Amino acid sequence: MKHLYSFLLLTIVSLNCVFAQLNPPTDLQAYYSGVDFTQTGIPLFDDLAVKTITKHTNELTYTPGIWNASKNTDEDPNNSNNVLLIYGYNDSDGNNVTDRTRSKNLNGGSNGTDWNREHTFPRSRAVPVLDDEGRDGPPYADGHNLRPSDVQMNSNRGSRKFASGSGNAGNVGSNWYPGDEWKGDAARILLYMYLRYGDQCKPRFASSGTTNSVDSNMINILLEWNAQDPVSDIEDNRNAYHDSNDNFAQGNRNPFIDNPFIATVIWGGTPAENRWGTQPPPDTEDPTDPTALSASNPSYNTVDLSWTASTDNIGVTGYDVYVDGTFYISTSASTTYTVTGLTAETTYSFSILAKDAAGNTSNLSNTANETTLEAPNFCANESFINIPASNASYLTRTWTGDDGGIWTATEARTDRTITGKAITLDSRGADNGTLTSATISGGIESLTVSTKKEFTAGPASGTLNLYINGVLKGTIPYSESVTTTTIDSINEEGNITIVINEDSSDNRVSIDDLFWTCYSTLSNDEYKLDTVSIYPNPVKGNSITIKSKVSLDYTIFDILGKRILQGQISTSKNNISVASLNKGVYIVQLKSDTGRVSKKLIKR
Repeated sequence: MKHLYSFLLLTIVSLNCVFAQLNPPTDLQAYYSGVDFTQTGIPLFDDLAVKTITKHTNELTYTPGIWNASKNTDEDPNNSNNVLLIYGYNDSDGNNVTDRTRSKNLNGGSNGTDWNREHTFPRSRAVPVLDDEGRDGPPYADGHNLRPSDVQMNSNRGSRKFASGSGNAGNVGSNWYPGDEWKGDAARILLYMYLRYGDQCKPRFASSGTTNSVDSNMINILLEWNAQDPVSDIEDNRNAYHDSNDNFAQGNRNPFIDNPFIATVIWGGTPAENRWGTQPPPDTEDPTDPTALSASNPSYNTVDLSWTASTDNIGVTGYDVYVDGTFYISTSASTTYTVTGLTAETTYSFSILAKDAAGNTSNLSNTANETTLEAPNFCANESFINIPASNASYLTRTWTGDDGGIWTATEARTDRTITGKAITLDSRGADNGTLTSATISGGIESLTVSTKKEFTAGPASGTLNLYINGVLKGTIPYSESVTTTTIDSINEEGNITIVINEDSSDNRVSIDDLFWTCYSTLSNDEYKLDTVSIYPNPVKGNSITIKSKVSLDYTIFDILGKRILQGQISTSKNNISVASLNKGVYIVQLKSDTGRVSKKLIKR
C-alpha cells in the first residue's frame, strides 16, 4: 500500500529526564566533540553518523589489513596467542566448528583448522552489496563489521538473517541465531553499519522480526539483544584499538559499544545499559488518549486522518491506526496519516491509540467516519512514491506500486525527481533499462506519462517504447525538459502488463506520474464525448475552457485520485477557474447522460 505521508526515518523520543546523564567520560570527550548528546532520534543519529564517517580516516585493505587488525581487535583476553571466534562456544568438545578460540596464526580458508573473516552484516544483504566498489576499504573491508570465525561456522551462517533464538549459535528455520554470548555483539555491529553506511545497510536487510514503531528500518530484536547482552571486554578492546594510531586502526569507534543506551535514546525499546550514567526507572505510565480525530479529504481509495497529539511522561513514539475496529498499521509520532487501499463509495470508521517507547498504550480515540468517493474513470496510476530509497547506482529495483502490484525496473536509479520521486532508466551499454508493471486487470484505453532526459551526456532527445502484453503500442518522446505524453486508442481488454524501455539512445531518462484509463467496449464515438476539448492545455493561467456540444458534469482529480474541483458546464458557460491548482498533472472526468470520459490536464 502507498503511504502518502512523509514518513520520518526516526521520530524524536522525548527522554529529557535522562539527557543529563548522556555525557561521555573524560577519555571519550575529545573523540565525541561536536556531538550534541542532549538530542534524541534523528538529530542524534545524524550527529553520530557524521562523527563515525569523518573519523573513519584509515581505509583498510581486505588482505592483509583486516587479518592484521583482527589479530589485535579480537585477541583472546585469556590467551594472547589466540583470537575469539564469533558464534563459537566450546573448545573442548572435539568439534572444531564450535571452537570459541583459535590460534592467531591459523588464519586462512581451510575447513577444520583455520579461521576466516565473517561479515557480520552479510555482504550480499546490503543494497548495493558491500563489494560493489571493490574489496579494499569501506564498506567491504570495515574492521567493525568483520569478525574472526571458524571457516565452517562462517559457511553455516552464510548470509542468513539474524533472528530470535536461545542457547548456542545455529539455524533458526531459514535464519540464524548468533548465540547467547554473541547476540549483543551482533546487534551493535548492525547498528554501527546502519550508522556508518545508512540506507545501504538497513538493519531489516540483515535481521528478521517485528519492525520498530519509531523507525521502519529497525528490527526490535536488535534493540532487545543490545539490552540483554552487555558490552564485553572484547568489544571494548575493538573500539580502543580502532581509535588508536596503529597502522591497522580505522580511526572511528562504534558508539553503541561505548554506550548501548544511545540506541534506546534513538529508537526506544527495552532500555539498554547506560554506561555514562544511572539507569532510568522503568516506565509504566500510559500515554494520554488521542483526541479530536477527524477523517477528511477522501478520494476513491484514500482518507486523510488528523488528531490532537497524546502526551506521555517519557515520550510518545507512535500511533496505531484502526479501520472498522481492526488494526491497520503502526505509524510514526506524526499526528496525520493517510489510509490507503480503500474501496470506492464505502463508509469506514477510524480510530487510533498512542504508544510510548516502553510499549505502554493509551485507550482508543474517538471514532471518525468518512465515505470514499466514486472511482474516477482511470484504472490506476503509478506515482513512484514507493520506489526504494534514493540511490544513484543502476540496479534492479522492485517495489509495491500505487495499485498494490509489484513493479520492477532494471538498470534503474532512484535519486532523480520530476514532480516527486521518479524512476530513472539507463540505456547506456549493452543492457537497456526497462520498467515493467505487475499484471493489471481492467484493460487499457489510454496511457499518460511524464518524462525527462537526465544529465548532459547523450542525445538531447529521444523516445521510449510502450509495450502492452508484449506488443508495441506507441512511443513516448522525451527531452531535456519535462514532457507529458498521452497515447490514445490502445484498446486492450482483460489483464495487461505495461513495459516501457529505450532501445539504444544511450541516455538516462526519468519517468513519473504514470496513469491509464480502463478499456471500455462502449467507445467515445458512441456517447459523443470524443468531441469535447480542453484549452489551453497545458495551462499557465488561472482558467480553462471546456468546449462541449452538451452540458457536462466535471470533476478534477490529482494524480493520486483525490478530488480537487467539481462542478457543471453548459454550452454557453464553460470557463472553469484553476487558480487553486498547483503545477502538475491532473485528470478531468467528464460525465453526460450517455457516459463519461477522462482527459489529461497539465498545469504549468
